[in-house]
Amino acid sequence: MKELLNKLDKAFENRVRLGIMSALVVNDHLDFNALKDLLGVTDGNLASHLKSLEKSKYITYEKEFQDRKPNTKYFATQAGKVAFRNHINAIEQLLK
Repeated sequence: MKELLNKLDKAFENRVRLGIMSALVVNDHLDFNALKDLLGVTDGNLASHLKSLEKSKYITYEKEFQDRKPNTKYFATQAGKVAFRNHINAIEQLLK
């Protein structure tokens, strides 16, 4: 059991970060507002969790303009996808 607990990634302990990764793993990308609406969080709350995942190199972003307005798209990195799957697999093993 201790071995399985060690496989859990601290980056995904928070429900918002878990939600961000869940959404980005199943979508090619999502923009800031889509993530905010999906997760029901404030701008500041989402921004801080995105920054945390970015520091871990689990997500990346791309900035562009749409109709003169800035738009930021977020993507799960390959490392983020692998880490997230490993985290979910560890949870599934704990539940067995």
